[in-house]
Amino acid sequence: MSDKNVQRLPAEELYQREIDALIATDHDPVPPGWRMSPKAVLRYITGECTAEGVPITAKYIGDRRLVEISIATLLTDRALLLIGEPGTAKSWLSEHLAAAITGDSTKVVQGTAGTTEEQIRYSWNYAMLIAKGPCPEAMVKSPVYRAMETGSIARVEEISRCASEVQDALISILSEKRLSVPELGLEVPAQKGFSLIATANTRDKGVNDMSAALKRRFNMIVLPTPADIATEMEIVQTRVAELSAGLDLNASQPGGDTVEQIVTIFRELRAGATLDGKQKLKPTSGVLSTAEAISLLANSMALAVSFGDGSISASDLAAALQGAVVKDEDKDKLSWKEYLENVMKKRGSAWLPLYRACRELNG
Repeated sequence: MSDKNVQRLPAEELYQREIDALIATDHDPVPPGWRMSPKAVLRYITGECTAEGVPITAKYIGDRRLVEISIATLLTDRALLLIGEPGTAKSWLSEHLAAAITGDSTKVVQGTAGTTEEQIRYSWNYAMLIAKGPCPEAMVKSPVYRAMETGSIARVEEISRCASEVQDALISILSEKRLSVPELGLEVPAQKGFSLIATANTRDKGVNDMSAALKRRFNMIVLPTPADIATEMEIVQTRVAELSAGLDLNASQPGGDTVEQIVTIFRELRAGATLDGKQKLKPTSGVLSTAEAISLLANSMALAVSFGDGSISASDLAAALQGAVVKDEDKDKLSWKEYLENVMKKRGSAWLPLYRACRELNG
């Protein structure tokens, strides 16, 4: 199948040109199992440089030191746990670290309430198991198993959504760096380069809290929400451009004023106060993360190109905002109406078209 028909390419394919250029110009020591040195991985993640004439784009916009600590952790025998609010780029950073270090970010276990221990370790093709009995051909290897035997990185997304017994299946793997297969009398040792990156959402902290034993196997990095509006705007603009290109949305990119308005609304409702701190606001039930702001603008572009002239209008933004902000009809609709009348309405002519479109939709 042509890459043009794939909805979302993994990072190592999407940014293959950058990775190849960094590997070709990398003169620092490369750890066993890695494709490039830690310094080259850092350049790949933080960007703002060139390699063999290829511009290296920033994959994570934030505290450089947190990226350095994350990379250094993967050099040790400890796994990496990225924690933060929804939309703080935990999964994005996890994927790009795996792509740069081992060239494969696809060994992923998605944590849910339905995730089982077999998805962490291994399972069986039951038709073959009945026909031949326990044998290597009947085994279905998990992403973690495959990462161990190939010396690469496995990723566990939303680990706190997994049941405790599923989480605890990782304890022996991370401690002994071996996976036991008693049915075959096998002990599978992890090859050099193996590590694990997990992510956890602070909003889900009480769902299935990790045991102290498992936490000790991880080095925890807390990814903060963007510190200021300028940083958040840069993240949103960069990701919207990448996302719209991947989706072939042939609409005009949102202007700086549009991005600023959306980011301002999200930051204020998230904090429960206006940016200047002078006015308290009723927060809404949604998270209103940076990731949601990116999705909102991409959705507005889709509306503009499908049913408009290709430029995002106030009505496009209002429609997307209504769905993003009003999650709980009773509580959020009232909070949103108060924000419109007490804050947005008073911000002058630049905000007036968006205010009118939002007020019309909110009734």
